[in-house]
Amino acid sequence: MKNIFFVLLLTLVNSFSASAQKEQDVFVPISKYIQNGDAERLSAWFAPNLEMDILGNSNVCSKQQAKQILKEFFNEYSPKTFEIAYKSGKAPMKYAIGSLNAGGSKFRVTLFVKTQQNGNFIQQLRIEKE
Repeated sequence: MKNIFFVLLLTLVNSFSASAQKEQDVFVPISKYIQNGDAERLSAWFAPNLEMDILGNSNVCSKQQAKQILKEFFNEYSPKTFEIAYKSGKAPMKYAIGSLNAGGSKFRVTLFVKTQQNGNFIQQLRIEKE
């Protein structure tokens, strides 16, 4: 009887753990990479082609081009803090608005993330000076 109880308890814990992993917030790692100014790791979340609007310069560019544009931005404005202020949407499209303190300036960052079968990808990234 104890073995059956233990197996049932273990099954229940595993199912809660699996559902918690499915519900992980996609913006947690993205936020960490923005705060760290890590364009390399952040670019792993980029769609193959995405819309970038950095300080009014809008482009539809490849993942590689977007990574370079973001590297240049982080070189000019070294990030200090980044916090998500607002999140909304449901799969397949979610978005978040955050506040970035970088290089002595404040910026509003807007992210649109699309959920696909093979993962979550940033479709649009916008950085505007506040």
